[in-house]
Amino acid sequence: MVTRVAGILLAAGDGTRLGQPKATVELNGATLAERGVALLRAGGADPVLVVTGAVRVAVPGTVTVRNEDWASGMGSSLVAGLRAVDADGERAGGDAGVAAAVIALADQPLIGPEAVRRLIAAHAAGASVAVAAYDGKPRNPVLIAREHWPAVVAMASGDAGARPFLRAHPDLVTLVECGDTGSPDDIDTPEELARVRALTPPARPIGR
Repeated sequence: MVTRVAGILLAAGDGTRLGQPKATVELNGATLAERGVALLRAGGADPVLVVTGAVRVAVPGTVTVRNEDWASGMGSSLVAGLRAVDADGERAGGDAGVAAAVIALADQPLIGPEAVRRLIAAHAAGASVAVAAYDGKPRNPVLIAREHWPAVVAMASGDAGARPFLRAHPDLVTLVECGDTGSPDDIDTPEELARVRALTPPARPIGR
């Protein structure tokens, strides 16, 4: 069976400091949710799931996962996304070939698809946990092999996401340098949005 790497976009927050839910923010022709989906797809992730919460978001060709507990933080969205991939595999009569998942955040539109491709390549070469690094510093996205999902789910809480698992198992982590592929700058405030908007190219159409 050909294995696949799923993409999980975390897009559930209400963007309190920004003044609107980040998933619906338009940035040069596309919402942040659409850009995040395009990032994962172009990087080779399939299927792609979008975890929503504060607002309902639907991007064509993706699986929408509603996190009813979104207000508790990013950890619950990560859990919802991983469980949804598991459930989808069960409905398909097995694991549907999904061997790992790349987790990305909707508010980091300057990350390039090459970062996702490098993480998937690292997994193909034997890494069970791969983390994109920028000038040697671990950031996002993150790839986690299926075998570790139960532990990630058990440890995820608040806004920490996969961080507790990664810190508990540094021996598993393969850092993948991606400083030449884009930037992990995130958008939390109107000022940061304005700065990122000036650096962001027009959106390309999202293919199915």
